[in-house]
Formats: sequence, C-alpha cells, structure tokens
Amino acid sequence: MPACFAHVPFCAAAALLTILASPPPASAAEPAAAAARGEPKVVRLWEGAAPGAKGQEDADVPTLTIYPPPAGRNNGAAVVICPGGGYGALAAHEGKPVADWLNAHGATGVVLKYRLGPKYNHPVMLGDVGRAIRTVRARAKEWGIDPARIGVLGFSAGGHLASTAATHFDAGNPDASDPIDKVSSRPDVAILIYPVITMSDPHAHKGSRRNLLGADPDPKLVELLSNEKQVTEKTPPTYLVHSADDRGVTIENSLLFAAALAKHKVPFAMRVFEHGGHGYGMGSKDKELGTWPESCAQWLTHRGFLKEVRNAE
Repeated sequence: MPACFAHVPFCAAAALLTILASPPPASAAEPAAAAARGEPKVVRLWEGAAPGAKGQEDADVPTLTIYPPPAGRNNGAAVVICPGGGYGALAAHEGKPVADWLNAHGATGVVLKYRLGPKYNHPVMLGDVGRAIRTVRARAKEWGIDPARIGVLGFSAGGHLASTAATHFDAGNPDASDPIDKVSSRPDVAILIYPVITMSDPHAHKGSRRNLLGADPDPKLVELLSNEKQVTEKTPPTYLVHSADDRGVTIENSLLFAAALAKHKVPFAMRVFEHGGHGYGMGSKDKELGTWPESCAQWLTHRGFLKEVRNAE
C-alpha cells in the first residue's frame, strides 16, 4: 500500500492512524421535468423567507441547484454538496465539478447554497443543510431518487457542515405541518474532503470558527460543534480525504474524526496524500490528487450506494 493512500475499514483504523452564476430559483416541482432533459434547476429550500432570514438579498436565500444525470443513466443515488470557503464564501470549484463527477456515475448532484457568516451564525447553517437533505428525501420519488441513498459531501468548512449533518441529525417531526419537516435529515453516507472538523484548539480553523460561532463563542458551542466529539454508532459510513502537508486545515481534523468513527465502529475509508496542501477540489490539476474521486466512487459502489449504470434500452 503506498504511503499516500489508504482505504481503511474501521477495524484497521488504529493501525493506519499510527503510520501514516446560477439561474433564478424555480418551484420545487420543476426538477422532475429538468431531470428528464438532464438540465440543472435551482429551487429554494423554503418557499417563503428562510427561518432566521435577515433580509431578502441573494445571500439570505438558501437554495439547491439540482444536477440530474443524463436521461437513462440515473441509478437513484443523490449527494448534497457543501462547497467550502471558511463559512464566509462558497468556492465555485467545489460545486458544479463535483455534480458532474456524480452524474458520470449515475447519481444526482445537489449543490447547496447555504447562508454564511459573519451575517449568519450557527444554527442557521445546520438548519440549511438539514433542510437540504430533508428536501431531497421528501421529493425523492418526484426527482427519481432513492430515499435510502442520499449522501452529503463537503470540502473544508463545507466539510465541517457535512460532518455536522452526519452527527447532528434527527428523524423528523411527524406532527409537522410542512411535509418536508416530517422526514429524516440523516445522510446515508458522508464524504469529507480536507474537512474542518473541530472547533477546539489547537487544531481548529479559526476563520471558520469565527464565522460560524462568532468572535467569542460559548465554550459549550465550541464543544457541540467539535464534531469528532459528536460521533455515535448512528453516524453514517464516511469517506475522508486529507493531505499531510495541509497548513490551512491540519490533517489532525480528519484523524480525530477517523479515530472517533473507529471507536464507535462506524465503517469508513480514508485517503491520505503526502502532498497537496489545501483547496484542490477534485484534484484535476495533479495526477495523484486527481485519483481520489474514483477511489471514492469505488468505495461508494462497494457499499451499495452507487449501483451499476446502464444505458437506456
């Protein structure tokens, strides 16, 4: 096994860790027709103002951009994508290119535009990603998606948001008047790429912490949003990618989460690169870094999340 690469089931984790511009929003019903044409479509997470909205500008309106796979190539899987940007921006190269990769494997890519700091703080971002997963699950039949194969994927601070979705979910409220709120916000898999995980020093990414929790956060919030401390046996299977030379978000973030997954016997795999730094997205500019998406696809296939894609008859 090369030193820069590891697919790690939870039972082997301990050994490894020691060695190594969008269109305007549409109604929620329209993606079904778009899927038949293979076209992206933007929908608002809430038809009216989002909970806690502080205005009516574009930044105050969380949305999903749904990228369906080509007609006849849909295998039913879907992944909510959380771009990074330190909870203060959304990186374009961590959005649509990810959806394109998912489409190539027959899955629907769903890019989340979530609200950002410093204007917004926790729990707004968690509310947005939870609503995103619920929306995809509630509309699954309409959008050609299997409600038991909905994942979440995030880069950097978006990886923190994805790991928050994987550790702070709920089963839904059966008494809710909104049918979307009745369904679970738990993702079926999590994919975390050079993720921010901890809000605790010394490994916290301070810019992400400031934008998420404010300049002087309550220690209880720091503990709550240090997601390595929130893993349970119900945390979904997880795929992690990190580089040993990442100085933006240190590799300890992923190692802490991997150790917590191992402790709770949650299946996971981890790919560690010797080089790469931070922010390389799909890794297409580097021959070695660019191998993580396909190894991730192999893991998803092994777990039964991705299924074989056949062309329509």
